[in-house]
Parts: sequence; structure tokens; C-alpha cells
Amino acid sequence: MKDWKNILVSPDTSIREAIRIIDQEGLKIALVVDADNRLVGTVSDGDIRRGILKGCELGAHVLQIMNPNPSVASKNDGQEVILGLMRQKKVYQVPLVDDRGILVGLKVIDAILSPPQRENLVVLMAGGLGTRLKHLTENTPKPMLKVGGKPILETILDNFMAHGFNRFLISVKYKSELIEDYFGDGSQWGVQINYLREDKKLGTAGALSLMSEKPSEPILVMNGDVLTKINFQQLLEFHGEHKATATMCVREYDYQVPFGVVNIDHYRILSIEEKPIQRFFVNAGIYVLEPEVLKMIPHDNHLDMPSLFESMIIKKMKTFVFPIREYWVDIGRIDDYERANSEYREVFL
Repeated sequence: MKDWKNILVSPDTSIREAIRIIDQEGLKIALVVDADNRLVGTVSDGDIRRGILKGCELGAHVLQIMNPNPSVASKNDGQEVILGLMRQKKVYQVPLVDDRGILVGLKVIDAILSPPQRENLVVLMAGGLGTRLKHLTENTPKPMLKVGGKPILETILDNFMAHGFNRFLISVKYKSELIEDYFGDGSQWGVQINYLREDKKLGTAGALSLMSEKPSEPILVMNGDVLTKINFQQLLEFHGEHKATATMCVREYDYQVPFGVVNIDHYRILSIEEKPIQRFFVNAGIYVLEPEVLKMIPHDNHLDMPSLFESMIIKKMKTFVFPIREYWVDIGRIDDYERANSEYREVFL
């Protein structure tokens, strides 16, 4: 996509110059900003044509023809929110602003619908037994359980593909043939899929030791039993902006103590809290790792991701958390599975 900064104009820019910029840059819009880079309006081809029909001279300022109240989005809005705004307002470009109205970017519908292809490897952990789901996983690996009419793992794949990822490694062990027979080499989805075959339980980090490729870009790792609408592009951007060695996605979790909690000092009662709610951030099973982290993983030995993060924390490496605000469910129990099925159509379709 072309640089949106090339289509910035001031209110006293001529209509003729705006036409030149719009035609040259190919984004079909010019963004009108003040001296502080605050968005004050937009100029589209339609605005120019309407201005000409009204008798505006091409030497006149764009202030005369601009749209002073364009549809805008927050820089924190996800692609689905922005795409919904485009559909609702029937626009093809949406400027992004911060909370002060300062212009920070531009979303174009073509870029949203056809995201840039990414070179990052995505590793999906799909080798677990899923014993808590009892009879459901006796003959089916948990990532292949159907939610919304298709395997969990396929929905995960679809979500990554929607953000431009096309290179996948799937870690398999339990009933691996069912996963490999279904997904094959990924050609049916237009992506590349290879497999990390565990001979023994290696854990969510240990399986990475089986990688033969030495990647140069950050690696995304995700548990194969998680359904989420997280924006993977924003996750990668966050990881890069903080120059993180490793980023762990976390989810806020509320726990209500079912009793009145008595706060004491020795034998003296200080206060009583009736059924207080405690809030925690819990591991969401999604990670971004720099390639250098792979050197810390012993070959063919069991290692879970939290233990790997603990090692990095001890070494004072840059470890960050990315809080998930979007939909997220870990399908670990039967009620989670039932909930995911009941919510699937509303969230994913």
C-alpha cells in the first residue's frame, strides 16, 4: 500500500493540486490537516466533481469543497470494526485518528479485504489429549472437534489467513493422522502447512525444538484449542513497537470468592469484604517469539511456555503482555465447548 502521508494537504491547497495528488497516489482521497496534523476534512474525487459542478475554480482552496465531517476510526479499532464502518457509511477509505484528533493513518478497503502476505511462521499446538473433554476426544483430537460445523483448528487457520499469514507448522501427536489427512500440505486453503511430529509429550514450548527451519521473523505460537477474534496484526505491531523478545497474550479473569473475607491484623478484625471479586490476568495461549528464543529450548525435552517465559524473566529479557479485549474462549471443558458452539455464529459468521 502507498504511503498515506503523501496525500496530506492543507486547507489552502488548491483544488488543482489536490487533483494531482489524488491521481498520482492512487488512494482516491486527499486528507486535509492543519498545522498540528489534526484532521479537518477529506477530499474525494466525488467532492471535486461536485465542486466543479457548483462552479468552483480549480485554483480555489480545497476548503471550499472538502467534507468537514468525514467518517473516522480510532487508531485502536480492529479491522472488523473499520470494515463495518465502511459498509455502514459506504466509504472506501477511513482516516485513523488518536484521542486528540491527530491523524495517524489511513485504512483502505482493498488493503483490509486483501491483507499483505506475511512471512512470519505460525505454529499451532495440536498434540494434546484433551482428557477433560472425556468422551468427545476418545476418537478425535481436541483441535479437530467441530465448533460451528467445522474443526476448531480450521477456524484458527481461517483467522490467521484473514490477516495475511500463509506459512504454518502444526505440532501433532495424539491421533495425528486425522489432522494430517484433513489439512494435508495446506494447498486446499492456498497456504503452506508442515508438521512437527512429537514422539513424546514435549509441551507448548518443547515442540518448537523440532523446527528445522531457522526463521528470521518473529514466530507466532498458538494453542490449537483456543477460539478468538484477536487482531494478529495489532499483536505483531505491539511486539515490534516494544522491541520485545517475547510477548504473551493475556486475558482478564474475574474470580468471586464465595464467602465473606475477613481481613485481620493479628487477632483484630480490620474489615469484612462480602464475596469480593478478584481480578487476574491469565495466560491466553497465544505468543510471539523472536527467533533467538528458540536457542533457549532444549531439543526433544518437555517444556511448557510459562516455564520458558520464567527463564526469560530471570535472564531479564524483554517479555511483555498483550491484553486481549476481543472474543476468546479456551475449549478445555465440556461447558466451554458447548458455549463456543452456541456463540460461534454470532462471533465468527
